[in-house]
Amino acid sequence: MLWQDFVFMIGSSLSIFFLAPTLRDSAAQVPLGTSVPSVLIGAVYGVTFLTMGMTFSAFGAFAAGWMWSLIAVFRSPTGRRHLEGWRLFVADCHHWSRRLRGSTDHTQQFLLEERHPSAASTSATHENQAGQSTP
Repeated sequence: MLWQDFVFMIGSSLSIFFLAPTLRDSAAQVPLGTSVPSVLIGAVYGVTFLTMGMTFSAFGAFAAGWMWSLIAVFRSPTGRRHLEGWRLFVADCHHWSRRLRGSTDHTQQFLLEERHPSAASTSATHENQAGQSTP
């Protein structure tokens, strides 16, 4: 076992340690032009180290690449829209499966929000104050 293997592994571990705050910060925005090349570099380094018999270094490089991929998904300016699309897809699948089982009305899938009696009375009050009559 080479001592260089541990040096490269420690370097990759430090990069993961320094990238963690970026992943935790919900306001962080890392461009895909930064994160995607870093993912690819981590993968290429991991394969290279693996072929050289440096398994610890390969593990560290793959882990750093994985951390960059998480940043690309969760912290890119376009990543939030991508995840919103997946959330909508999962919600639709849930509604479709419930509809197939016959447990809900199919029109419920298209409701954005439910009207509460308090919200209806509040809007009626505002209409009365504006000089309009309520039906």
